[in-house]
Amino acid sequence: MPPITAGTLIPPPSTSSSQPLLDLIIQIVSLLLLSSLNVRSFVGRWQVLHSKLSTLHSALLEVSDSPHWSENPLVHTILPSLLSTLQRLKSLSDQCSDSAFSGGKLHMQSDLDMASASLSSQLNDLDLLLRSGVLYQSNALVLSQPVPGSNKDDTEFFIRDLFTRLQIGGVEFKKKALESLVQLLNQDEKSAGLVAKEGNVGYLIHLLDFSSQPSVRELAASAVSVLSTASDESRKRVFEEGGLGSLLRILETGSMHLKEKAAAAVESITIDTENAWAVSAYGGLSVLIEACRSGTPQLQATAVGAIRNVTVVEDIKTSLVEEGAIPVLLQLLVSSPTDTQEKAAMSIAVLASSGEYFRSRIIQERGLQKLLQLIHDSPSFNTIENPLRALSSLAVSDPIARILSSSTLFIMKLGELIKHGSLVLQQIAASLVANLSISDGNKRAIGSCMGSLVKLMEMPKPAGVQEAAVGALASLLIVRSNRKELMRDEKSVMRLMQMLDSKNEVISKTFPLAIVTAVLSGGSNGCRRRLLEAGAHQHLQNLADMNIAGAKKALQRLTGNRLRNIFSRTWRE
Repeated sequence: MPPITAGTLIPPPSTSSSQPLLDLIIQIVSLLLLSSLNVRSFVGRWQVLHSKLSTLHSALLEVSDSPHWSENPLVHTILPSLLSTLQRLKSLSDQCSDSAFSGGKLHMQSDLDMASASLSSQLNDLDLLLRSGVLYQSNALVLSQPVPGSNKDDTEFFIRDLFTRLQIGGVEFKKKALESLVQLLNQDEKSAGLVAKEGNVGYLIHLLDFSSQPSVRELAASAVSVLSTASDESRKRVFEEGGLGSLLRILETGSMHLKEKAAAAVESITIDTENAWAVSAYGGLSVLIEACRSGTPQLQATAVGAIRNVTVVEDIKTSLVEEGAIPVLLQLLVSSPTDTQEKAAMSIAVLASSGEYFRSRIIQERGLQKLLQLIHDSPSFNTIENPLRALSSLAVSDPIARILSSSTLFIMKLGELIKHGSLVLQQIAASLVANLSISDGNKRAIGSCMGSLVKLMEMPKPAGVQEAAVGALASLLIVRSNRKELMRDEKSVMRLMQMLDSKNEVISKTFPLAIVTAVLSGGSNGCRRRLLEAGAHQHLQNLADMNIAGAKKALQRLTGNRLRNIFSRTWRE
């Protein structure tokens, strides 16, 4: 048997009065079954009660036949309250069977309804106990906290026992059951999947209501938070049981500690796009924004993560902005830990790419300045990607494009990213260089990134990276000194020749042809001579013979001026 650990539920010792108490209850039920058939008043209500009593009688006999019922502490909580209900029903039965009864009908009707409701609740508890199977296994085994790697059947049985205690037991039972549940959930993802399958997750979520005792509510929030973040299966179960609405209510009015747990769960649940839309349906957009505005750093990090997840839902974006998300997100860009900054930047990037309305709102809130500040101040390239994406989207606006084009500091940053950034950063930076109207002086200043752009031309993935590299390189080659510098770079020239080779079928010839044409556009004899020495003439001739678009034009530029120079020299002579 696995050892008993912290959080293990310790049952109270069995008492010698258990069996006589159960026998007494069964005897009273038998009497009530007979007397309920002989009542003279409220016959209809007693017919309903007779049906419930009959079900109760069967359940009690099943409990009595269970080998370990007397060891289960929940039975000791149910039987006394059940005896009290039955004694009350016996008194009411006697009154309703008395032909001389002349009491108040409304009062009797109320008493019968209350007793019937109590009986239904206790029947439900007994049914839960019997269905869980906990009465058929020794209490000592059931209550041992499973350790990692425990037998699956034992773990499932333990889970059913925990949820039985949650639903039937009092506050202390619930607290200890929840403590054990949280401990189990924190073991591994497998345990969370078993809890989602075997446990009553809906009841666990019910414990998040404000009517629950505070310590029970906090433990339930911990359990739901772990379930929401542990696995796809458990996260889906929490959402299907209505957990998102309860978590958002906690996020709105709970203690800061509870809010942190709720926000972590909401962030995880909204990872699934089909769940994210429901945040708006529950009125949760303003709740998430307020958590970002005034929460602790931990709360802000998870709340902004949920907003990031929600921004991908097309129908919610406008509402999110109208609720005031943009100024809050921009503030998080410049005054938060790295993880929070990244999530806020991703949200801004998504909104900036969603249309002119969103871009104008970002610009109105000085988003351009804050994005630039984050890019320039960031000590690592890891946090630049999404701010750069946002700037790329904002640059669709001509005024913003002019501002970015005239910023030498920003242009130098783009050159640095093309040389040393990740492939994604290189692509975004190259696209910006290709599309911005950069001055010749700034183009010369970042000319050293041309070798990296040539390398990017060889990259078939991600989609669009070759086009971005060619566009940026063609823009830089407008400057004469950059053309000469590229031709002095042996590795870059060799790469261009390899890409021009008709035997190289991996690279589209459109890309190297565009760059050779750009290099030759200035009429520099030095550049032309360098290309001829590298073997460009033969490659271009082969491509022209194959009728590759652009090859004849590049070949003419490579050879045309040379022929004219020969004719000119002959004429002078």
